[in-house]
Amino acid sequence: MERRERIHEGLRVEPGGKAGLADRDPAWTGGPEFAGLSKKDAKAKAKALLERDVKALSEAQELLWASHTRALLVVFQGIDASGKDSAIDHVMSGVNPQGVEVVTFKQPSSEELDHTFLWRIAKATPERGRIGIFNRSHYEELVVVRVHPEWLEKQRLPDGDRGAQFWAQRYEDINAFERHLDRNGTTIVKFFLHVSKAEQKRRFLARLDEPDKHWKFSAADVAERAHWDEYMAAYEDALTATSTPWAPWYVIPADHKWLARALIATTLVHTIHGLGLDWPELSEQEREANLEARRLLEAESD
Repeated sequence: MERRERIHEGLRVEPGGKAGLADRDPAWTGGPEFAGLSKKDAKAKAKALLERDVKALSEAQELLWASHTRALLVVFQGIDASGKDSAIDHVMSGVNPQGVEVVTFKQPSSEELDHTFLWRIAKATPERGRIGIFNRSHYEELVVVRVHPEWLEKQRLPDGDRGAQFWAQRYEDINAFERHLDRNGTTIVKFFLHVSKAEQKRRFLARLDEPDKHWKFSAADVAERAHWDEYMAAYEDALTATSTPWAPWYVIPADHKWLARALIATTLVHTIHGLGLDWPELSEQEREANLEARRLLEAESD
């Protein structure tokens, strides 16, 4: 089995199966390809693989842009300090910025709260030929809002039970929305950056140790650690319910950023290659026009 396909299958939450977060090691170090390597050598190998796939992703993006028939939506979710920002920065470092848009979803505005929770998401989906990246997404509505159900009051929803059926209906809404996107040419790939509680603590302390990283730290993030088990349970349920054939979830072991970035890059390349895109074919008239343009250029005197 080709390397990308093997990684693709190992990371994916199989549709209809459980996410199994408790059985997935956030500190996984890469399997057989990295076996026996020192940490230094493993990082160097992962960096080389990342560089290769960043180049391949750049080439794949050009094909996506040229074909202008499909779009790619990449969703990043994860607990605070799981490495979403740095993953986007490194993995997308080689692509043409004209063909990519990163959207970060924060607390909804008053206008957004006057619409359904998917309204602002639908507006931000990418155009054909482009890559859209969601740094946090509509899945906040299945995780953060589930951990803090009091926030639902701001959405001014119709009266009703907010129990299991309510969340099942949200899963259903999201699956239908993503299927609609897929049927209309937007391929969706979703990454959950699976970081351990111990590694999150280490990263928080590292930010506090460096004055130029203080801006990235929020005391509120530490307060949310008290809800760690609730967040993991919410993610387990959400990933299990919404990993579908048309919009699968990939659980990325994120304790080692160098490995997480390489895994994300190779999964994206595999996804775009799987779209079966072709370079646009010129019409006979366009080919003749190009030949005439060549004749005119070659006839010019320098």
